[in-house]
Amino acid sequence: MEAENKIRSKRYAADISSIREAQVRINSLIHKTPVLTSETLNSLAGRGLFFKCECFQKGGAFKFRGACNAIFSLDDEQAAKGVVTHSSGNHAAALSLAAKLRGIPAYIVIPENAPRCKVENVIRYGGQVIWSRATMQSREDIATRVLQETGAVLLHPYNDGRIISGQGTISLELLEQAPQIDTIIVPISGGGLISGVTLAAKSINPAIRVFAAEPKGANDAAQSKNAGGIITLPETNTIADGLRAPLGDLTWPVVRDLVDDIIVVEDKEIIEAMKLCYEILKVAVEPSGAIGLAAVLSDSFKKNPAWKNCRNVGIVLSGGNVDLGVLWDSLGK
Repeated sequence: MEAENKIRSKRYAADISSIREAQVRINSLIHKTPVLTSETLNSLAGRGLFFKCECFQKGGAFKFRGACNAIFSLDDEQAAKGVVTHSSGNHAAALSLAAKLRGIPAYIVIPENAPRCKVENVIRYGGQVIWSRATMQSREDIATRVLQETGAVLLHPYNDGRIISGQGTISLELLEQAPQIDTIIVPISGGGLISGVTLAAKSINPAIRVFAAEPKGANDAAQSKNAGGIITLPETNTIADGLRAPLGDLTWPVVRDLVDDIIVVEDKEIIEAMKLCYEILKVAVEPSGAIGLAAVLSDSFKKNPAWKNCRNVGIVLSGGNVDLGVLWDSLGK
C-alpha cells in the first residue's frame, strides 16, 4: 500500500487503480497470454526466464490491451465519430480491431515504410488506411487533418493514460502467473508499455527491478536517461521497426523515476534472440518482441555485478507480427 501511495503521489498518467480498472474493462475482450519457460534458455542466461507471450495476444501484440481500454473508455457520443491514430503497425492493427468490436470507425495514419504484414492487419480488421511519409511530423500533420475532417477522437499510440493503463495489465497477469519473478525486462520505444508494466509491477512489489531493452540504432531512451531529459534522435536505424518512436511527456517521467536501467543491444543480438525464440521456444516473434531476450543474454547485463541477484526474470515478448515476405526474400539471396 505504501508503494501504491508513493506512485500515486507522483501524479503519473496511470497508477495501480487505473490499471486494475483497465483489467476489469478489457478482461473479456483480450487473451490472458501464457508464460513459457525453457531450461535451455535458462542455462544460456544463467538465471530463470519467464516469457510473457504477448505475441499470442489478439492482433499479434500487446497493443490490443491499451487500444481496447482506450476505446471502451469512451462514452457513446465520443465513440460515435470514431477514432484516429498514427502508427507504424501494431497499435494501428490493435485500434482497428478494438474499434471493430465496438462498431465504430478507425482512421489509421500509417507511414509508407511500415511492414506490409502490419498494414494488412489494419485492413483485415477494418481500419481505414491513410498514408503518410516516414517522419513523425508527417504522421502527426496528417492525423491532425483527419481529426479536423472527421471529428474523431485521437488515441495516441503510447502517450495516453488509458493506453498506459491497458498495457499495465500485463504485469497483473505476469506476477500472478509467476510470482517468483524479481526482474522484468520490457522493450522500450515511446514508453507506453514500460510505463504501464513498471507502474503496476512496482505497486505490487516495490523491490522488483524493471529494465528497458533498446536497440543501439534507436537509443534515445538510454540517452534521455543519462541526460536527465528527453533526447530526440534525428533518425533511427534498427531492424526493430516497432522501437523507433521517441518518448512522450507522459511516459518519460515513469522511465526517469522508476525504470532501473536501460540495456542497449545491437541488431545482430536481436536477430540471434529471434532465432532462439523460433528454434527453442517455438514462438514466432518480431524483432521488437525478441529484444528482451537479447538484453538478458547480452554481456552488458550478464557481466554487470549490480544485477547478479536478478535470478528470476520476466521477459515480455511484445509482438509476433513478422514480415515473412521480407524473411523469405532474404533467405533466397
